[in-house]
Amino acid sequence: MRIDILTLFPEMCEAVLNESIIGRAQKAGKVEIVCTDIRDFSGNKHNKVDDMPYGGGMGMIMAASPIYDCYKSLYGGGEPKPHLIYMSPQGETFNQKKAEQLSKLDRLVLLCGHYEGVDQRVIDEIVDEEISIGDFVLTGGELPALAVADAVCRMLPGVLSDDICFEEESHFSGLLEYPQYTRPAVWHEKAVPEVLLSGNHKEIDNWRQIMSIINTREKRPDMFGKYSLSEKEIKLLKKYNIPI
Repeated sequence: MRIDILTLFPEMCEAVLNESIIGRAQKAGKVEIVCTDIRDFSGNKHNKVDDMPYGGGMGMIMAASPIYDCYKSLYGGGEPKPHLIYMSPQGETFNQKKAEQLSKLDRLVLLCGHYEGVDQRVIDEIVDEEISIGDFVLTGGELPALAVADAVCRMLPGVLSDDICFEEESHFSGLLEYPQYTRPAVWHEKAVPEVLLSGNHKEIDNWRQIMSIINTREKRPDMFGKYSLSEKEIKLLKKYNIPI
């Protein structure tokens, strides 16, 4: 998979994506991430890419031409059009299901806005969808783009050591993840649950499933309200006298 990030701050994006798991995935050829500076397509000696909004108002607006020319430098038109997402607080809220969908694409382009927004005409011309990472506003689209790129990349084959690494995580199954513990077995007089030390993998799996349900019900009742307990999970809760 290839991910292109169109941004005014390519070094900022590269500094994050070249590290840790995603950095190793790039070196191993599991994913290619290219950050392109929109300023390189400003068409003026001052590298100016913004202008005042028509109709008045506060702030500046990113002009259409530099964004479009940046995009066209990566996509000539002969190959299938890459899916282009504009990171915008007006977009659909990003979630794990969307990350999984995007991970199936061969190529993804993320457009990072800045200032007070982007000329609507270039959005209408090249953007396939708008995505938000929450109901709040940031100074630019770089942080949201990094979040999306990271979430998508870790779903790709070979990026994590095993698919189970993300299949058991929060949100993948519709539930939050169970609590995790490591050594020492007792810390600040708090002991690791005995079942995790038992070596009984069936009971450990049962405990983890129950705790995922309890975690979701207590921490994210909105999520739990959308989740349908399976017959197996209902029997499991009844077996351990957990209120349904």
